[in-house]
Amino acid sequence: MNHVRKIREELLAIVIFIAVIWLIFLLDRFLPLEQFGLIPRDGEGLIGIIAMTFLHADLQHIMGNTVPLVVLLSLLAGSQADSRKIVAFIIVLGGVLLWVFGRPNSIHIGASLLVFGLATFLVVSGLLEKRTIPLMISLLVAILYGSTLIGGILPLKSGVSWEGHLMGGIAGAMTAWLLVQFKGNRRG
Repeated sequence: MNHVRKIREELLAIVIFIAVIWLIFLLDRFLPLEQFGLIPRDGEGLIGIIAMTFLHADLQHIMGNTVPLVVLLSLLAGSQADSRKIVAFIIVLGGVLLWVFGRPNSIHIGASLLVFGLATFLVVSGLLEKRTIPLMISLLVAILYGSTLIGGILPLKSGVSWEGHLMGGIAGAMTAWLLVQFKGNRRG
């Protein structure tokens, strides 16, 4: 399938996904939605595994996630991967990892887990697949987001879920590895 055609086909889904995040952000200005963030090792925090991606603290937070999400989702759409399944898998796997290993007594919110997961997925899948287009995408992601990926997993800023970044990155790498393994087993 032509990569440009696939991106065009998935563009509406990307726009809807980003619009939902923004709509929830606007609703959160009037309703206490942040309470549905991920709270590690707390039964009530389980809903946050899915909800955290759609919740943002302020305008700077949502803006900081919107641009990389659009770029990374567009790059993912241009790959041969099933974008929707990969996004869902990264959100759920990264969320579960964060729920298990995250700082207790804190609420984790934001799409950063997904951003780090997508960036890592694109880099790792490009390296594992050893094909031209995925390798070019992984190189582009490494150039655009390399320093952010490394700096984002260090506990340098108070109030930033570095564990969410780290667990998102781990989930993205695991997703890429599993996808390559699954493709290899289907062929063999």
